[in-house]
Formats: sequence, C-alpha cells, structure tokens
Amino acid sequence: MVIAMYAVCVGGAAFALFFLYDLNSVLWKDRLLHGSFTLGCLLLAAATAAGLWAAWPGRALLRPARLMCLAGAVVCLALLVYTLFFALPFDETYRQEESGGRPVCDRGMYALCRHPGILWFFLLYLLLGLAAAPSPLLGQGLFYSLCNLLYAVFQDLWTFPRTFCDYRQYQSKTPFLLPTPASIRRAVETGRAPRRPL
Repeated sequence: MVIAMYAVCVGGAAFALFFLYDLNSVLWKDRLLHGSFTLGCLLLAAATAAGLWAAWPGRALLRPARLMCLAGAVVCLALLVYTLFFALPFDETYRQEESGGRPVCDRGMYALCRHPGILWFFLLYLLLGLAAAPSPLLGQGLFYSLCNLLYAVFQDLWTFPRTFCDYRQYQSKTPFLLPTPASIRRAVETGRAPRRPL
C-alpha cells in the first residue's frame, strides 16, 4: 500500500511537470524548465516500475491470461513511444521552443485523432493492471490516464493553439480522441508521407 501511494504521488508529480513544460514552452521559454518534460517521463516510468514491483510478488506470471495482457501492454508501449517520439518531427516538437509559427503534424498517427497517445497510454495501463490483478496497479493506471486526459484537454485548448499556426484548422478536421472511419482512412493513406496542407 505504501508503494502504491508513492507511485500515485510520483505519477502526479510527473504530470505536474508536463503541465509546467507546456506553460514554459509558451510563456517563459526557460532552458532549465524545458527539461521538465524529460524529468516527468522519468518520474512516470519510476512510478510505474514501483507499481509493477509491488504488484508482482505472489502472482503466477506464467498464466496464459497474464502473459497475453503483458504482451498487449508491450505492443501498446511500443505504439506510445512511436506516437510521441517517432511519428512527430522530434527536433521541432521537443527541442525547438518557438511558438505560434510551426505547422501541425496532421499525417499518419496524427490523422487518426489529435491525441492518439492517450489511447495507447490508457490501454497500456489497463493491460498492466489486468496482468497484475488483483493489485492497486489498475487504479494507479486509471489515475494516470485521467491526468493524461486532463493534460490533453489543456494542450488542445491552450498550448497547441498558441504553438501551431494551423491548429484551429486541424481541430476542425481531426477528432479529439476517438477515431472515425474517415480519420482512420486518412491515417492509413497518409502514413509518414510528407505533410500536406490542411
């Protein structure tokens, strides 16, 4: 229980750092605060590792249902990493600090919906929680997913319209979170093709 509380507190701190990163990227552009995104990722990984460590003792890891959930979690983790770090132009997204002038990435994964990472993030923690059930890990993952959803709403309403010159057009064309048949078709068609105007 102590480790679960630690994991929730550290995970909450990670999301506070993500919010700080967004505020800094628009308002202050401080180089030191720019590292808050990386620090938040490390804290979230540490909190998740602590939750997994606390959940595993006494669990029969080799049961087929647990292995299937773990395999699905690995796939979701790979999709999350791809979505955040490879489906986007890395330097423009995470290193450059200009605001208001960059075009949005509207192809491939980001034609599917405006925040595809939330889908993989939620499924990752759901599957980890089911693999470790019964344990606090499922509740921990739901808490992180709620924080992530609030973070995406903040980005959608405040950060991204101030960061990308065409974000309002992107909002009108691409669903917020739940893909539609049209957005799935666009995602498949565009893949990693060069960016097209909205």
